[in-house]
Amino acid sequence: MDLERKVPFDVAAYVERVRSGRCFICAIVAGDPEYTLEQIVYEDEEHLAFLARYPTLPGYVLVSPKRHVEHVVRDLDERAFHAIMGVVRKVALAVESVVPSERTYVLSLGSQQGNSHLHWHIAPLPPGTPYDQQQFHALMAENGVLPWTREQAEELAARLRAALS
Repeated sequence: MDLERKVPFDVAAYVERVRSGRCFICAIVAGDPEYTLEQIVYEDEEHLAFLARYPTLPGYVLVSPKRHVEHVVRDLDERAFHAIMGVVRKVALAVESVVPSERTYVLSLGSQQGNSHLHWHIAPLPPGTPYDQQQFHALMAENGVLPWTREQAEELAARLRAALS
């Protein structure tokens, strides 16, 4: 996937989708067939890791608890916090083994107004990305998203699952 080929992203439609629809992570956990781009790459009893629907970088993965919790610190006891951070690390290492990266961004985003289900973003920065296109610029869909098909998602997910096994 070439970062030069990013396509425009309809931010207004996205905001409408996340604010008016059901929780997308709960839908993925429930197996909703509308979420086929979000290929699951890792799953255990408590956690899920899946490909981002709107990737801004190749290999962009989200990690979340299966149960609907919303606050990164308040809703997780110490055991649960350490457990999910272990999954984040495990998945990030697998992403780095499959997708060339010079740095891997790991952060928790979301809002009570939309995307409230707790999740971590794992976003590998491709080697050679110009500095002015790194950090927040690289993560913001407003700067475009990668063209992404179900076939590409299935192929990358298979590679990530193999790295995680």
